[in-house]
Amino acid sequence: MTGRFITFEGGEGAGKSTQARLLAQRLAGAGIDALITREPGGSPLGEQIRAMILDAGSPPRTLLAEALLFYAARADHLERLIRPALAGGRWVICDRFSESTRVYQGVAGGLPASVFDSLDALVVSPTLPDLTFVLDLPAETGLARARQRRRAQVAADVFETRGLAYHQRLREGFADIARLNPRRCLLLDASGDSQALAAAIWLHVDRLMRET
Repeated sequence: MTGRFITFEGGEGAGKSTQARLLAQRLAGAGIDALITREPGGSPLGEQIRAMILDAGSPPRTLLAEALLFYAARADHLERLIRPALAGGRWVICDRFSESTRVYQGVAGGLPASVFDSLDALVVSPTLPDLTFVLDLPAETGLARARQRRRAQVAADVFETRGLAYHQRLREGFADIARLNPRRCLLLDASGDSQALAAAIWLHVDRLMRET
């Protein structure tokens, strides 16, 4: 069976990690070995870059420097983990991918789309996801979920601490990406029950399985 690449996108607290885990379990029940990974991260270098990016106490950086850090982690992640897994016939489920960088550093941050076009051509192409689920919910709901999810002793990361208006721009940016890429991206309401959402996701994945 050919390996497939599925990504989950969305704002803070949208439930991407939960849905990635539930999907991997459902695929395992169907006899498909799925690798779960995340961005930034996934590889040893990627995880080191992740720790630096998300640390609210890290030195200030320009938006372009921040975007380049994400793509450095992505380049290593693709070469060391994602591409070998796909080449070996495994399915890969990734919690965030390049759309997140476009939205966080582009739509909400202000970098022009041409920057990400160039970086995607250099780093990502031709390893585009087969299917991207964009999990949508109001920004204030997502932030409340994220706060509840964190243990009291764990500080919010550098993105979670930004204001509500920033997170509303993130929501709009993800929705726009889904609308502009209807053949690959599916915008799903993530405000309700996680099991109901998982069932809706499975309908689309099952269709992808039948095309494999």
